Amino acid sequence: MTIRFATIGSNFITDQFIDAVKQLDNATVHAVYSRTQASATTFAAKHNVEHTFTDLTQLAQASDIDAVYIASPNSCHAQQAIFLMQAGKHVLCEKPLAANQQQVADMIACAKANNVTFMEALLTTHMPNYQAIKAILPSLGPVHRYSFNYCQYSSRYDKYKAGENPNTFNPEYANGSLMDMGIYTLYPAIELFGKPDAIQATGIKLDSGVDGCGDILLTYHDQQIIAHCAHSKINHSAFINEIQCESATIQIQHPSQLQQVVVKYKNGQQQDITQPQNSNVLFYEVQHFVELLEKGVKESPVNHWQLSLDVMQVLDEARKQIGIRYPSDK
Repeated sequence: MTIRFATIGSNFITDQFIDAVKQLDNATVHAVYSRTQASATTFAAKHNVEHTFTDLTQLAQASDIDAVYIASPNSCHAQQAIFLMQAGKHVLCEKPLAANQQQVADMIACAKANNVTFMEALLTTHMPNYQAIKAILPSLGPVHRYSFNYCQYSSRYDKYKAGENPNTFNPEYANGSLMDMGIYTLYPAIELFGKPDAIQATGIKLDSGVDGCGDILLTYHDQQIIAHCAHSKINHSAFINEIQCESATIQIQHPSQLQQVVVKYKNGQQQDITQPQNSNVLFYEVQHFVELLEKGVKESPVNHWQLSLDVMQVLDEARKQIGIRYPSDK
């Protein structure tokens, strides 16, 4: 059985997705979709993909497409995913799953109603280094502090400062630092510890209406955990992240790549638990999604639907506190 994918979106993340699929024996990218034929043809040629679509209805009706990977602007995710799932297509949708929690709920309801596989493409939870962290964490005593940051100067920020209006800083596309970078810091915290008891968010709001950078503080009273999630698209960091326990600290290099994982014990000893990882870190989420399709499993046990809802609820509340609104918000 070979899973036949189509892709929506033509940025670097779609390049990585196609490369990941090419590493699998049981999947192929059969078509690409773009709004214009010129763009579709160029992107298909770049990756030696045979078929192109410029009409979403034709893609939805195509009998030779099993699943669709969506990497379009955030504001398009819900509408495209629901339309495709109603036609019986399985959907792997890039993070953030949608613009707000109501859209996520609608997407999940559609997946259930049409009996299709649907998953948020958040890569870190599938990576070997993340599994190594989860495996060793219980042996280090209670966790009390989680500190992740994803602060990376955007290649498009100079254009924004020059007076242009790139998508990444445009609220029309449900973008901004929180949705683009902050989710990488929030997702593992909520996957590890669950929904927080309290959420405090602050941020720097740009003139365009999105946030340029910000901090989120999650408090877990019963577990006695504070999770600090920092994000930015207007400054740069060294990407050092920590999970601090009573007997040791897990230090992680880069919040989305998880490049190196070192346990630093309070007695001074260190243990490097870094695992071998594919140079294309999307490989593991793609492999997992294809396995779900082969087994007929509709909901991932890793990036499960409630996790996506819980993360989006935190994102919604953080946006509310910062004062960020998107056209799709009611």
